[in-house]
Amino acid sequence: MTEYRGLTVAQLNKLRRELQGAGASYRVTKNTLTRRAIKETAFAKLDELLRGPTGLVTTAKDPVAVAKILVRFAEQNDKLKINGGVLDGEPLPASSVSALAKLPSREVLIAQLLACFKLRHLSCFVPFKNRGRRWSGSSGRSKRPSRHRRGPSAEVYRNTDGPVRVPN
Repeated sequence: MTEYRGLTVAQLNKLRRELQGAGASYRVTKNTLTRRAIKETAFAKLDELLRGPTGLVTTAKDPVAVAKILVRFAEQNDKLKINGGVLDGEPLPASSVSALAKLPSREVLIAQLLACFKLRHLSCFVPFKNRGRRWSGSSGRSKRPSRHRRGPSAEVYRNTDGPVRVPN
């Protein structure tokens, strides 16, 4: 939800074109009709934001891309004021919309998630890398970690490469 007081028609049309490129739409609405439409819905909490000339931005695609466009446009045109919004049925204050705009795009987030899964998958094989190596205890003699020792009394073994390991 935005307040567009003071923006020219050309500026609003530019904003609409940018939002359409991201799969969103910008509509100027009457507050009384909007209040009736959102009554008894998940958007009813937005009633308090309906002050002054109100513009509604709706999207079914990437909310981060829409937030980025709105915040960038508001920075360039100080007359556009972001009042807040709704994401997944939860009301967002204007500061949260700005924070949402700072997130990476949807494609970048998906790539980061897939990279995390790939790294998690590879990290499962790291313990098997040192499988055949000998461990040296505090006395300097070679031995493998005992499975019978547990808790605080467990001896700390030092791998010959340096990392400290405590057997389970």
